[in-house]
Amino acid sequence: MRWPDEIRDPAAVDPPHEKVSEEEIKGALALMESMARDDLDGPEFEDAYTDALAKIIESKREDKPLPEAPEPEQPGKVLDLMAALTESVQQAKASRGEDADVHEMPKKTAKKQPARKTAAKKTTKKTPARRSRSA
Repeated sequence: MRWPDEIRDPAAVDPPHEKVSEEEIKGALALMESMARDDLDGPEFEDAYTDALAKIIESKREDKPLPEAPEPEQPGKVLDLMAALTESVQQAKASRGEDADVHEMPKKTAKKQPARKTAAKKTTKKTPARRSRSA
């Protein structure tokens, strides 16, 4: 919902009407045709999501049970990032001819320093505010 002052006249947002000649239309169609590709066929270019959604819509329209979802062919692979990083470091060192042993980094334990005492700040004594004479 909008306030009356927020509503704009549709003519204000309508783009200006341009006249397009037949040659321009033919040129645009020729450009689109030259950029179109017909070699994008095959299973790698199929839209599985749209096909599955169309099957679901059709089954709901005809009051049929929903189609079964296919199981993924391979379960997702869990990757140990630390192991992959260690292996990558070993390969890089081996390719440079360095010693390829990777050692565990020692864990540093930081000792807490005792807190320093700070000097007390000197404060100036404030004088009380004057009272007005009208009282």
